[in-house]
Amino acid sequence: MGAMPDMTTYEVFIATAVGFLLVPGPAILYTIARSVDQGRAAGLASAAGLSTGDVIQVAAATFGLSAIVAASATAFTTVRYLGAAYLIYLGVRRVLSRDAAAERPDGRARLSRIYGQGVLVNALNPKNALFFLAFLPQFVSADAPAWPQVLLLGMTFVVCGAGVRVIYSLASNAVARRLPRGRAGGRASRYVSGGLYIALGVAAATTGSARR
Repeated sequence: MGAMPDMTTYEVFIATAVGFLLVPGPAILYTIARSVDQGRAAGLASAAGLSTGDVIQVAAATFGLSAIVAASATAFTTVRYLGAAYLIYLGVRRVLSRDAAAERPDGRARLSRIYGQGVLVNALNPKNALFFLAFLPQFVSADAPAWPQVLLLGMTFVVCGAGVRVIYSLASNAVARRLPRGRAGGRASRYVSGGLYIALGVAAATTGSARR
């Protein structure tokens, strides 16, 4: 086996990542809010900033996971199971949480400032770091060097995330006043996103050893 995940695993990763990203979370809601309140350019600047923040998080995850693998295979296995548990926790918390409205920034800030704020939103969010540390190892083979796999998977996630945010930004700007904002829509989003987290966590805990 080479230093990269096999094609089947990679395809499953892309499908899973896109599934997660399509369900509106804080980053998507932030992008939508910028697009609705400050226009298409602001929404796209926010999407670019958020994706840059993701790149920083992926770099940190790549170095961190590589260090763990180099230190101990047992430690890496432990991280995978802890990651699975954390994903399940995220899912349960999401399902049980109350609906929250997206942050709505006031005024027309400069695009450079909007971009910088997007970078900080993701780069300085410890929950994003924990997510990458929990999510990426589920698709890494222990039979090959970890860091090239983590880097490839992480950057693939960044590219998919950027594409999804751009789509949401353009769509929300075009049909902003028609977007569903009721309680039922928020509840459905909670259940779908929470269910995805729980399903991935369960799958990772029960099939992780088979993917070695």
